[in-house]
Amino acid sequence: MTGMWAASRRRILTPSTSQTKLKRRGFHEKSPEAKQQLESAGAMFLAGYALAAQAEQAWEAESGLATLPRAYRGFAYEGAGMGFAVRDAIAPRRRHMTADLIDGRGADHVYMVYVGVGWALARLPRAFWGRMTDSLTDPVLRWLILDGYGFHQAYFHTDKYVNRQFTRTDFPWPQAGPAAYANRVVDQGIGRAMWFVHGADPQRLADAVDSFPQTRRADLYAGSALAVTYAGGLDEAELRVFKQRARHYAPQVAQASAFAATARVRAGNQTSHTALATGLLAGVTPEEAARVCLGAFPDPSERTAAGEPAFEVWRERIAAVLAVPSAA
Repeated sequence: MTGMWAASRRRILTPSTSQTKLKRRGFHEKSPEAKQQLESAGAMFLAGYALAAQAEQAWEAESGLATLPRAYRGFAYEGAGMGFAVRDAIAPRRRHMTADLIDGRGADHVYMVYVGVGWALARLPRAFWGRMTDSLTDPVLRWLILDGYGFHQAYFHTDKYVNRQFTRTDFPWPQAGPAAYANRVVDQGIGRAMWFVHGADPQRLADAVDSFPQTRRADLYAGSALAVTYAGGLDEAELRVFKQRARHYAPQVAQASAFAATARVRAGNQTSHTALATGLLAGVTPEEAARVCLGAFPDPSERTAAGEPAFEVWRERIAAVLAVPSAA
């Protein structure tokens, strides 16, 4: 009976893989290779989501996640983060399956799990948000939930969030705010999704980002740089085009590229495109990027000069380190 309920739960909760097809979404298709790269990321996300939907306990999903292609496993953990967050939110009794995932093998993919929770935030009514996030207590990494929220909104509501450039002025989570900074992290997720929306075409992407108000571009380019580095889908010549188009936001681009490299180094799933992108955009190897990011991790009580939270302290500190020539 337990197995039957698990299979039913998986069928009910898991979206169709057709939702990740570029053609279905109306996204640009640059080349068959880029299309396969981006759609594979989406398929692995749904594979992780399905494993979370079926598992009775978080650890039961881990064996299935471990069988998925290493290069795409982070996307699967992102999907599992969403799946367990949905279940934490709608369960009749309080559950903490997402936190359990992070306490297990998900610790190696912690950034991706937090981002996945943001997808659940976008899918469920606000009344459920507390239940799905209360057990996720890292005060710095919790901001990544909003990155996932922004990605979801731009990916599934592209006309509103990308074409019409919608932004909320009073984002209600986290309750402690500040709401203005919440919008900045949402924009980082929107920028990341725009890499998929524009089919890994750096010129199309940059044209779209440059059409936004200038105050939003740094975060949009940062999100795009993270996707460029983590998801890939472009060659070295195209990567140089992206770097040139984003040159006015080089510190934010370098920081985000280092973030992406750190996620892959921590998970042990590095790829050649991540190494290439980190070298060109951040000026370091993925291993060096990871050392910079982990070494710059802030105390949760720290604030920027503008009063922004520790997550932004972390980003600014990484950008500052990467701006120093390696010989210094």
